[in-house]
Parts: sequence; structure tokens; C-alpha cells
Amino acid sequence: MYVIEAQGSDKNVMLYGHLDKQPWMEGWAEGLGPTTPVIKDGCMYGRGGADDGYSLFSCMLAIKNAQVQGVKMPRCAMVLETEEESGSPNLLTLLDVAKDFIGKPDFCFCMDSGAFNYEQLWLTSSLRGICIYDVTVSAAKGGYHSGEVGGIVPETMRVLRELMNRIDDPLTGQVVPELCTEIPEWARKEAEKMAALSGDGMFKKYHVEDGVQMMHQDNLPEMYLNNTWRPNLSITGASGLPDHSKAGNVVRASTTLRLSLRLPPNQDPVKAQEIMRKKLSENVPHNCKVELVGNHTGQGWCMKDPEPWVADAFATAGKDFFDGKETGSYGMGGSIPFLAELGKMYPDTAIYALGLIGPGSNAHAPNEMINLDYAKRLTCALSHLLADVGSHQ
Repeated sequence: MYVIEAQGSDKNVMLYGHLDKQPWMEGWAEGLGPTTPVIKDGCMYGRGGADDGYSLFSCMLAIKNAQVQGVKMPRCAMVLETEEESGSPNLLTLLDVAKDFIGKPDFCFCMDSGAFNYEQLWLTSSLRGICIYDVTVSAAKGGYHSGEVGGIVPETMRVLRELMNRIDDPLTGQVVPELCTEIPEWARKEAEKMAALSGDGMFKKYHVEDGVQMMHQDNLPEMYLNNTWRPNLSITGASGLPDHSKAGNVVRASTTLRLSLRLPPNQDPVKAQEIMRKKLSENVPHNCKVELVGNHTGQGWCMKDPEPWVADAFATAGKDFFDGKETGSYGMGGSIPFLAELGKMYPDTAIYALGLIGPGSNAHAPNEMINLDYAKRLTCALSHLLADVGSHQ
């Protein structure tokens, strides 16, 4: 943590970012790599740039710019961590230890979020929660020749498939009603607005194989709500499966899958975890053994309506640094559980999430990049916002 004292202001601001990265994946384009920064076509490629290595530098430059101009500035507490990609298990403890150092923030600017496009300043209106389980299904106590035991010993991957069908529909991907919540009317209006703004760019920005059809691509508001307010199940890892090139005719003893369930912003993740546990562990086909390891849960988050002067500050920053364009707000399908926990710790703090994770940024994937033009404009906008906070009485 690092503090920059106020300059003619009694306001206190927390600025948040993280320095850790997801492990890089194979598949980087020729000439690009996870640890060698490359600038190409106005973008800087490298691991963890947009998520979220830029944040420290952007925040420091924003503060320095305002200091050089001699404007009033709030006290700024920089909170940086290196565990965000692992669920921030120690962050709340650290914040409690450092509470006297941080003080009581009037505002928190979280620089770990995204931008729907690179033409406007964007605020995040909502973030989904998350619930992760590692599920292991075991049958035999060792591997057997598939010709000998096929049709006798249960196939553990098939059993896992049946268990996962209790979470979502295998044909539509729709998650069972118990894990859904009521979508607020403002979110439905937001979906209509964002669908009109983006058109088919909502899904065409993602590269898929020729002929692949996106979910609800004929109903963009529903696609938007699928990604922001509805739960979604992904299989993000597996164990017990040999590489296909080395696979033999063996019925394996067990299979493990990591199930990552994105939750609606207003869903209780502890309740969701219990629902998942019951569905995955009760009345298991063939009475196979199931082991559940709950790695992580995180609460979703919704931005509170800003005060009028704060809304004006965002609007002005957007117009000044994005060619007169309107500042926008939209929901993101990802999760920053820290924001909900921060809201509990500091209930009077106004929290706003901004960031560089936009079209083509590929966070958590090969060819991750920063749009440099947007990064510069966002830094300028942040400097303006800090100065507005510092000057407000």
C-alpha cells in the first residue's frame, strides 16, 4: 500500500488494482508472447497487461498529472494486491490490518474492470458472482481394460455428465431456476440500450470457427442478459484424463472437473454453493463416490447511483477525453468479489469500477493486450475525476 497526501482537500480516495496474472496459455500469435511486450497496431501485447498490470501506472500518472497542474487533490491510498486471480483470500485481512493507514475512503476507484468499446468512457454497472467446485467422481479402485469391464464398471465421465445436467440444460445451457434471480427492470432497460448500441458487434468481436452460432444471436437483449444477469456454467479444468495421444483402452478409476458457475449479481454465493453441493452429491448414479472441494465463492456487485455532482464529473470526463462522447455504464459478466466485500467494510464509500478489458483484450487468454489509446484517455479521465473529488466541498 502507498499513500499520497492530500493537496488542499479533505477527501480520501482508495485506488485499487492487482499485479498478479493468470498462468499464460499456449496459442500466442507469431511474434507475440506472454513475457515479451510487443506494440502492434496501437496495442501492447503481453500477459496481464489489461488485467490488470496497467493499473498502478495509470493511477500514478493520473495523480502526477493533477499535482503538476497544482489543482486540489484528495488523499490517495493505493491498494495493490497479488492474489486477485486466486480469489483474494488474504485481502480483507490485509485491509483490516491497514485500516488506520487507509482511513475511511469517501470514494474507491477500482481499475480492474472493462470497457464495452474503446470510443467512450465506461463505468461498470454490475458484476456477476462466482462459485467454483472441483468435483471428482470415482468408481473402480484402479483402471481396467475397457473391453473387460465396459458395461459393467460405471464410466465416471458419464456419471459426471449426468450430475452436471442437474445444474444446466445440456442443450440450451440454461441454468436451473434455483440458481437464477429476478432481473431488475433497470437491467432490462440497460440490455435494450446496449443491444441497440452494439448491434451484432456484441458477439462478432469474438473469434469462433466458421459457422458457429452464438447463443441468442437473434435476440441481442437476451444475449446481453445471459452474460450479465443470468448464471452460466463453464468447465475450466479436468484431471484424470490422459492426453488423447497417450490414451489406452482403459476405463479410468475417476474423473475430476472444475465447475465454474457465474452467478447473478444479486445471488447469495453461499446459498448457490449449497444448492450445487446437493445437486452434485445426492442420489449419485450407480452410487459412485463423489468428492467436492469448494475452492472459491464470490459475491456479485451492483454500482449505486452516483450523486449528481459525481455523475456530472463522469459525464464531463467522458466528453473531454473521448471526443464529446457520452459516458456509458454496462454490466460485465466477470467477477470482482472484492467490491462487494469492500462495500460491507466501508458502507459509506462510493465505489466505481473502470478498466481496460475491452474488445480484443483477451484477458486470461492468449494474445492479451492493452489498447494504448484507450489507456491514455482513461488515465486522463481518472486524473480529472480525482481533481473533481479534491475540489468538491
